Amino acid sequence: MDRLWGLLQRAQQLSPRPSQNIYKRVEGPQQGRLEEEEEDGEEGAEPLAHFCPMELRGPEPLGSRPGRQNLIPWAAAGRRAAPYLVLTALLIFTGAFLLGYVAFRGSCQACGDSLLVVSEDVNYEPAPGSQQGTLYWSDLQAMFLRLLGEGRLEDAIRQTSLRERVAGSAGMAALTQDIRAALSRQKLDHVWADTHYVGLQFPDPAHPNTLHWVDAAGKAGEQLPLEDPDAYCPYSATGNATGELVYAHYGRPEDLQDLRARGVEPAGCLLLVRVGVTSFAQKVASAQEFGARGVLIYPDPEDFSQGPHKPGLSSHQAVYGHVHLGTGDPYTPGFPSFNQTQFPPVESSGLPSIPAQPISADIASRLLRKLKGPVAPQEWQGRLPGSPYRLGPGPGLQLGVNNHRASTPISNIFGCIEGFSEPDHYVVIGAQRDAWGPGAAKSAVGTAILLELVRTFSSMVSNGFRPRRSLLFISWDGGDFGSVGSTEWLEGYLSVLHLKAVAYVSLDNAVLGDDKFQAKTSPLLISLIENILKQVDSPNHSEQTIYEQVVFTNPSWDAEVIRPLPMDSSAYSFTAFVGVPAVEFSFMEDDQAYPFLHTKEDTYENLHKMLRGRLPAVAQAVAQLAGQLLIRLSHDHLLPLDFGRYGDVVLRHIGSLNEYSGDLKARGLTLQWVYSARGDFFRAAEKLRQEIYSSEPGDERLMRMYNVRIMRVEFYFLSQYVSPADSPFRHIFLGRGDHTLGALLDHLRLLRINGTGAPGATSSGVAPSLGFQESRFRRQLALLTWTLQGAANALSGDVWNIDNNF
Repeated sequence: MDRLWGLLQRAQQLSPRPSQNIYKRVEGPQQGRLEEEEEDGEEGAEPLAHFCPMELRGPEPLGSRPGRQNLIPWAAAGRRAAPYLVLTALLIFTGAFLLGYVAFRGSCQACGDSLLVVSEDVNYEPAPGSQQGTLYWSDLQAMFLRLLGEGRLEDAIRQTSLRERVAGSAGMAALTQDIRAALSRQKLDHVWADTHYVGLQFPDPAHPNTLHWVDAAGKAGEQLPLEDPDAYCPYSATGNATGELVYAHYGRPEDLQDLRARGVEPAGCLLLVRVGVTSFAQKVASAQEFGARGVLIYPDPEDFSQGPHKPGLSSHQAVYGHVHLGTGDPYTPGFPSFNQTQFPPVESSGLPSIPAQPISADIASRLLRKLKGPVAPQEWQGRLPGSPYRLGPGPGLQLGVNNHRASTPISNIFGCIEGFSEPDHYVVIGAQRDAWGPGAAKSAVGTAILLELVRTFSSMVSNGFRPRRSLLFISWDGGDFGSVGSTEWLEGYLSVLHLKAVAYVSLDNAVLGDDKFQAKTSPLLISLIENILKQVDSPNHSEQTIYEQVVFTNPSWDAEVIRPLPMDSSAYSFTAFVGVPAVEFSFMEDDQAYPFLHTKEDTYENLHKMLRGRLPAVAQAVAQLAGQLLIRLSHDHLLPLDFGRYGDVVLRHIGSLNEYSGDLKARGLTLQWVYSARGDFFRAAEKLRQEIYSSEPGDERLMRMYNVRIMRVEFYFLSQYVSPADSPFRHIFLGRGDHTLGALLDHLRLLRINGTGAPGATSSGVAPSLGFQESRFRRQLALLTWTLQGAANALSGDVWNIDNNF
């Protein structure tokens, strides 16, 4: 026992570490066994235990084995370094883990300030039952581009433009059947059509519209020939209008105010205005507000593309355009026109009470030569030959409009690919099918691209792709009468679509040139559009993306590309009426408009000449843009809608109000309420951003919850305090009515003219001649403030998460 105790003490002094066992082969009778031996053990000691096929030997005295190198100092140093090595390894592992986690989080479209940091490695799980493995964004993009066919687009544009397709015509009925059959041949889950019976206005062949000179006694004299008698303005007031002629530039409110300032009164006159800048409906509405009796609208060569290698509009052609300041069937405002349902005899407030008629440049030149009065300002001068461009007034004219209303069936056609994860959420893409003339640029291009996208996505489904959300492809009817088909569908499903529609992509007017790109869109889609533009090649600048082409001329790409949605866009009703983010994008000429839109000369041949043979490439670029937008919107786990963008919009508009804070303070009024609501919206948006950033992307339930909140942001800006039947465009930034920010600004401007103002058109539709009214201002401010506050509350999520600093 004493000997064992001594050996243990000596071992502790010489070896401050646990013994290390090594194994050696056992010789002799036990050959083939392994012997476990202490590295520093004592030779000759009795074994403590035997484990076959190993033999455990006890410790040997230090230095007892001849030729053995003393390893104790090196081993001791290794022991001392071991904790540091372990710590270093842990630090490296932790750093690598954090780096990998951040990289993974970057692949979620919820990181950073824009919520749209996109990784090429974002994966897309295949649909249940699919044989396809995990699809990444790059895989889907490559599959889409491989299956998209360029040659089919050009042929489809040509064939569609050759067919008669006026809404309600026999030709349109045949085209409707053909397109429905084409959709039915694809791998779609559902194909159907719906029919609406709407009130459309057409010329009366037995009683054509007329234009006469009027003598001093007021008697109609010589008739001026309307060189393009088929051209007319749907929804014009009918009857005769007589008055002296006045030239009013584009017919904008500021143009009419300028006329008055120059001593020319538009009230009681017929106005001669140019095509462009504003819609026909806005021109007629402004003329009516200023007391004019009728409007003549003509195309001036100054406003359209001209050049030795570009075709121009014939001087004998007039331009078609409806004059309903609104969308949909104006005889059933706010209600769908299904199954010839009878409604109370009410008409849209956007229908004009004065007649309007389009005329050719030749007839306009004859009229301008008769005008007296002051010469028009330089910026009002056009390029009609031999015309001095005076303001007037001139000789008397009588305009007679005899259009008639007809109940007309129109049909929208639908095709659907159901989503596998969120089938009740729809990504919608549509194109107008009808056209007054050949309509190559107006609707043939959009229809051809729509059909090609249907074919391409159907092929992708056959190759294993299945979107998370449903894709809805729609061919609209009645578009030339003011987006009648699309608006009637929205009215029919108003209570559903704001809960289910994620976004709308319009293919109308997609190719009007090839020099520049423009997107009319909701702010929610701006960041996504920027990302897609960086991935689509420019159709006319080799080795450049569209984004690179844009920033080459203007580093501020959004100032160059992004525009608000106008009322004459088919996408407008989706956003301003239903509250669904929408976009309509176009390739355009660099400085002037496509001259053949809404004329009989909008043919495939003229469009092809205008683009100098690049029509297939430009149409292909549009299809690539639209298709990649659809993939991202329908298949990203987190919806790529940048709700933070609306904070910038709110800030910009509130900045416009700041200009009048001093005037209001002098009256004891304040804008503090709306400032507080703005602050709450900012905080709610930032809070949601942080929640998304810190969440787990793989949590499907959580992602769906966030998606629901994100996709309804646009809807939050529809005022809940006005009736959709009375004010269908309830959007406080895009809409029309006294509840909008534009109406509030119009009202505040009256403070600067001492409470009185000349009559003129306003966004609210209320005559400003009444001056500033404090009671009306308080109501407008309350409508705006509580709509904005409601948007902030809804963005915050559940009621227990709302923290109003109001």
